[in-house]
Amino acid sequence: MVDLRRPDYETPRVLRHVDLVLPVLALATGAIGVLMVYSATRGPATDLRPAETFFLGRQARLVGVGAGAMVLAAWFGHRRLQRMMWLIHGVTLGVLVAVLAVGNEVKGSRSWFQIGSTQLQPSELGKVALIVVLAAWLSRTEAPSGPRVLVAVLLVAGPVGLIVLQPDLGTVLVYGAIAAGMVFVAGVKGRHLLILGLLLVSGVVAVLQSEVLEDYQIRRLLVFVDEETDTAASYNLEQAEVAIGNGGLTGRGLFQGTQNNSALVPEQQTDFIFTVVAEETGFVGGALLLGLVGLLLLRVLRIGQMADDRFGMLLSAGVFSMLAFQVFQSVGMSTGIMPITGIPFPLVSYGGSSMLTTCLALGLVQSVHMRRHQVLSRRTESARRGQPA
Repeated sequence: MVDLRRPDYETPRVLRHVDLVLPVLALATGAIGVLMVYSATRGPATDLRPAETFFLGRQARLVGVGAGAMVLAAWFGHRRLQRMMWLIHGVTLGVLVAVLAVGNEVKGSRSWFQIGSTQLQPSELGKVALIVVLAAWLSRTEAPSGPRVLVAVLLVAGPVGLIVLQPDLGTVLVYGAIAAGMVFVAGVKGRHLLILGLLLVSGVVAVLQSEVLEDYQIRRLLVFVDEETDTAASYNLEQAEVAIGNGGLTGRGLFQGTQNNSALVPEQQTDFIFTVVAEETGFVGGALLLGLVGLLLLRVLRIGQMADDRFGMLLSAGVFSMLAFQVFQSVGMSTGIMPITGIPFPLVSYGGSSMLTTCLALGLVQSVHMRRHQVLSRRTESARRGQPA
């Protein structure tokens, strides 16, 4: 028989169950990102013109803010957010409406709030909100029924529709990847998955045929099919591929990338940061970075498997889907195997909204690990009192 008086069954202190691997991997990836952002923005330094350090300092501060956000999210706890599901969803919709009304337009997309010298992209933080909302809704049953799946679709459709109006197709695709990964892990029936897939394809086609997207966004997508479609977009893709090809096996050396120093690759500190990694550190450096991110993803997946409830499991699945898709898309568009959609490389690309979103998501995964014994502890306490768990 189990001795309920054993210390193993006492209510644990959550700090005893902090997973050190997760933050170490995240911070190591973030440190590489700081170095690569500096390389992409320092310019050709000379005796008369020192290297530019503005982006270096800013990205380092963003990593620090992200680390703080990770700690706060883990301390606050994911289960508190589960009880705030509808509030979170309502606030997300309200903020996305607000950015359409009074947001700052950047490159044809009204996706940003300008707060002093800082820009905040609500749709980035909305990724975490969507993960929490879907996890809370789908975790209420072991096998989601048709009506429950329909409500889940509506929960996704609200923010996605508002983001399409910005327009920001890249973020919409990330939302779709999050939803697809979570409904699959939730155990949605095969016929429901087929219907969801058809709805997703129909939605993408409808957006592409509508007048919502800007012309340059459509041309960037069409370049993936035919490089002669748009000269400017195809030129950007060619320069990215040249940069990666220049790296060879071991790279040209840190700060020595010719494409990088010549600023021939567009948005090389954000969307195309992987070209800087590949050109200066080569195949070896790129493989090491992707291996580090792969270990981080495996850790997120493992914590989801260890979760003591469906909410924690689904939350981890959503974070895994978000990060995995963004990494694949970011590297894919740099190498020409995926359309150019402007998706940042998590923890590596320059940008505060992306860094904050990723770290908050990882903090919630940390919370799942820290609190994975609480259900057992509650059952134990109920058994002591002779009450049902």
